[in-house]
Amino acid sequence: MTARDPELKKDPDLKKDLAATLETRKELGPEYDAELVDAFLEKVDRKLDAAIDRRMRRQSAEMQMAVARGARPNGDGHGPGNFGERFGFAAVSLVLAIPLSAIAVVNAALPGLVVAWAGIVGVNAVHAARLFPWQRRGKRDDASDWD
Repeated sequence: MTARDPELKKDPDLKKDLAATLETRKELGPEYDAELVDAFLEKVDRKLDAAIDRRMRRQSAEMQMAVARGARPNGDGHGPGNFGERFGFAAVSLVLAIPLSAIAVVNAALPGLVVAWAGIVGVNAVHAARLFPWQRRGKRDDASDWD
């Protein structure tokens, strides 16, 4: 029972069980302490499991409602648009920029280099703005699946 879980803190049944366990200890003596503590902890464990199950069901239902309303779930950070994806895209763009720059300079000198880098910057800007078709998440696309 922690202060973070007011359900268990104010549970009258649990308080009664503790009082009964302490009263039984007084009657039976210290030789039954281990059994009494184990029995009480098992009751607490069941209460905690029930409270955790309720909390998990509630959070799951809230997440399902949020997703049904079109919100993106707060996952573990592995979805599209997280830092790793953005960093990877930028790193790949810079790595590919080296040969593209060399090809552009060899074939068109300075104007070719400017055009190549404008393209690189443009692709990264479109990615940052989420304008790629596979990054769009519109309600029209979701609704068309049910029509």
